[in-house]
Parts: sequence; C-alpha cells; structure tokens
Amino acid sequence: MTTWRHTLDRAGIADPALRAAYTEQRRVVARFDRASYAAVRLLLPASIVPDALAATAFMHHSDNLLDRGPDGRRAFAAWDGQVRAALAGDAGEPLLRALAHTVARRPVLHGIVADYLVAAPADAEWSGFATEADFQTYVDAYSLPAFLLVAGLLAPSTGFDAYRAACRTFIEAAQRLDFLEDMAEDLREGRLGVPEDALARHGLTRAGLGQAPDPEAVAALVRDQAGTVKDGFTGARGLADLVPESNRPMVEALIALQGHRLRAVEHAGRELLSGPAPRPVAAALGTLARAYLSARRVRL
Repeated sequence: MTTWRHTLDRAGIADPALRAAYTEQRRVVARFDRASYAAVRLLLPASIVPDALAATAFMHHSDNLLDRGPDGRRAFAAWDGQVRAALAGDAGEPLLRALAHTVARRPVLHGIVADYLVAAPADAEWSGFATEADFQTYVDAYSLPAFLLVAGLLAPSTGFDAYRAACRTFIEAAQRLDFLEDMAEDLREGRLGVPEDALARHGLTRAGLGQAPDPEAVAALVRDQAGTVKDGFTGARGLADLVPESNRPMVEALIALQGHRLRAVEHAGRELLSGPAPRPVAAALGTLARAYLSARRVRL
C-alpha cells in the first residue's frame, strides 16, 4: 500500500487546498468505517482511492443529516442546495471541494450524485414494506443510487447500462441481507425491512414478531429470505467481469464478503430476532488478504 502522499500524487491531485480537502475525507472515513477504509486503500488503484473516499464521506455526511429526524431533513434540503452549487463551481467546505473535484474528474458521477440527492430522503422515510414490489421500489429509489456513488468509480469505460444492471442485481441482494440481519434492531425502532407478504407466507405478522412467534416459522422465513439473497449474489458474480482488471479484486472481495455475512445469517436462523449474527471477522480478513495479493499482482 502506497503512502497517502504518494496516493495523492498518483491520483494527480497537486493543488495544496485539494490535497488538504481529500486528506480530511480520508480521516473521516477511517474514523467511522475502518473496514471500508482498509478495503479501499488496499484493493483499489491509487488513482481511484481519493475519489472513493470523498464519495464515501459525502454519503456518510448526507445519511447523518437524515438520521436526525425532521430537523435533519430540513438540514438535508439546505445541504442539497450546497452540493448542487458546489458541482456548479461554488465549493466551500473541504467535503464539497473534494466531491466537486471528484465529479469533475469522473463525469459519470455527476448524474449519480444528482440521483442520490433525490433518493437519500427515502432512507429516512421508510418504515416497512407491505409487498415485495414495495421493497423493489425502495431498492431502485435509494439502494442503487447510494451504491453507485462508489461503484460508479469502478465502472468500465463503455457498457455502463450493463454494469448498472449488474450493480442492481448485487445491491438488491445486499440490501435484502442487511434487512434480514437487522430484524431485531429494526423492530425495536418501529420498522422492518422484510416485506409483510414474505412474513405472511410463513404465517407471521410484523406485530407478532415481537410477541413470541413460532420459532420454526421464523427459521423458515430466514431460510426463504437467505435463499433469495443467495440467488441474487449468484446472479451478480458477472459484475467482476465487467470492471477493468485493476478494479476486479475489489469487486470480487465485495461479493465474497457478502457471502460470508450470508452464511453467518443462515447459521443464526431464528436467533436473528434476538440480535444480528456475529460478523465473520476471520473469514473476512482472509478474503481481504487474498484480494490484496491479487491486487498487487495486477499492479505489478
């Protein structure tokens, strides 16, 4: 892994103010999501690393605003205007300077950032999904635009539509897995990401999940949802073949890491109503180590 100074050099970021702005976003991401930070630094080419960190910091800041309730949503509306002004050439704070520079360097992100600004409030407003179709609408409205903030940086130079479709397949499975893993926490917060029609197929209701539901029915629900997730990740394996070779270790690792999480969720089964499955740390570290060696071979 190159030093941060050399990473900025290799990314062609020479202006001192911009270097400082990107460095601040590096600190932010390293502080709130060390696992993602490590994956970006270890697996992506240096030319992409500052952009990926700036996009991640932008999404983190936006989500934090929306997590603050009605006051946060009003703050997000103001933030939306600041972001659009920054992309038009009026960037003030370091995060916006880094984001605007990244979008200028990576024009594919211009539309993606605009889509995300429209999509982000959907993550603060959902409380559940009556049907599978409602879940699919959420994936299109929020999950995919959010994922593309960073995934767009890894895209091939041609064939973006096919790449976007593969990203959609992957993020649908990953979002379903998130909601399955977070059932206990979400129920405590008065929401649930597993569609109610999926519950009904197993004789369950959202209200009943908090009132000693049939454990075998919960186990069957988890198996059913996990099977759908597994099919999604199987369908997304071609995603790695669509990106440039230098970005492939990152995408392959991302898919493998989700597979480890899925197996932990399957093992937890009905216990997910008590809390999330333990994260498979050892398996994840092994995946990252192999991906790092693969990335080094590509660079050499």
